[in-house]
Amino acid sequence: MPELSQRRRLLVLAICCMSLLIVSLDNTVLNVALPAMERDLHAGTSGLQWTIDAYTLVLASLLMLAGSTADRIGRRKVFLAGLVVFSLGSLLCSLAPDLEWLIVARMVQAVGGSMLNPVAMSIITNTFTDPRERARAIGVWGAVVGISMAAGPLIGGLLVESVGWRSIFWVNLPVGLAALLLTLRHVPESRAPKARRPDPVGQVLVIALFGCLTYAIIEAPEAGLATSLPFAAVALAALLGLLRYEPRRDEPLIDLRFFRSAPFSGATVIAISAFAALGGFLFLSTLYLQNVRGLDALHAGLWMLPMALPTFLCAPLAGRLVGSRGPRVPLFVAGLAMTTSGVLFAAFDAETSDTTLFLGYVLFGIGFGFVNAPITNTAVSGMPRTQAGVAAAVASTSRQLGQTLGVAVIGAVLAAGIGASSYRDTFVSAAVPGWWILAGCGAVVLVVGVVSSGAWARGTAARTAERLAAPDVREQVGA
Repeated sequence: MPELSQRRRLLVLAICCMSLLIVSLDNTVLNVALPAMERDLHAGTSGLQWTIDAYTLVLASLLMLAGSTADRIGRRKVFLAGLVVFSLGSLLCSLAPDLEWLIVARMVQAVGGSMLNPVAMSIITNTFTDPRERARAIGVWGAVVGISMAAGPLIGGLLVESVGWRSIFWVNLPVGLAALLLTLRHVPESRAPKARRPDPVGQVLVIALFGCLTYAIIEAPEAGLATSLPFAAVALAALLGLLRYEPRRDEPLIDLRFFRSAPFSGATVIAISAFAALGGFLFLSTLYLQNVRGLDALHAGLWMLPMALPTFLCAPLAGRLVGSRGPRVPLFVAGLAMTTSGVLFAAFDAETSDTTLFLGYVLFGIGFGFVNAPITNTAVSGMPRTQAGVAAAVASTSRQLGQTLGVAVIGAVLAAGIGASSYRDTFVSAAVPGWWILAGCGAVVLVVGVVSSGAWARGTAARTAERLAAPDVREQVGA
């Protein structure tokens, strides 16, 4: 990629953030619309889980393929294709006649979304080459998640109450079109100097692992263990297959050498834990506010602001802290705040009081605001720039996998606790195990964040980067 002026770099960042906005907005808007979709499409708890997880599952399964493909054939090409497919999927979602078609349309959306976020992050990584400047850019990127969390519930609530839940998917169309036109004009093409070959076997194993694991978790409360256990067994077999097959390939879909870097492995675990907490938190909060408290979609969206605004405000601060002091402080704050929020709900029934509900939302928003920038920066820092797309895709995959598992596990726990009773009568007690799980996710962020950000961890990252760069150096010398 040619060296760009400061103004051009900021414009590229803005375009990439537009893609993140529509993908993130889609999730937060959808959560507010869940009760309306439940009534209109006659969906149960598992059906609502699938409207979310069908999207995040496909996204998680294809992100690494999209990242490596973008490195190979061109990041701008893949990014443009993603904008087109995502916008088309959004249109199909708005036209879906029933739950099954909506889930299929959400999967189409996810195919497009898989070509956006990791590729956009790779574009940003190759555009902002100075470490401090890149950390600040990633902080802005994280702030966009906060914007989507702040605007999503309000926009979704307003649209659901005034037009209907189908209109929430229309928001993506003008933003997607604007991003498409701006990308054609302003984003330069870039690709890795050495193209990576496709890995179809690895891709099939990843899809089998994520798909079967998610199905087993979501369907276990209703279908029973006899139905879900075979899918869990297939997921385990796929995982063992990946661990055996991928190291034998010269250019694997998942380069397991990345995980020799303690910061990279830590960022992966933290991403899964933090986004599992986010997925579960939004799922529980939306159902509680509308199905238990009886709020309409707009007022439920307003109740989300105490969580969304701190995320928006803390994300750029986290980016600056990562650039100046490293990831340890933001990760410590994130883990502590998210753990405290989960304990507040689990041990003190925070949702039963306006004051503690407000405090729990604020704490979770602070925690999530501080966690995103260190995840992304740690994942791509220290890795060779030629593999930036794959490294960013692994980080993005971890996020989506975490959110998928969060909705699946928390939804399954909630469904098992409620059983045949009504939400209003049993929700608070049935949700307690779920809140403890979310508190545990925060504790993982805290502990792993501290362990993976010290001098020992940085040493493993440096040695891993040398090993990854060595083949490229040998090839250049041989040439």
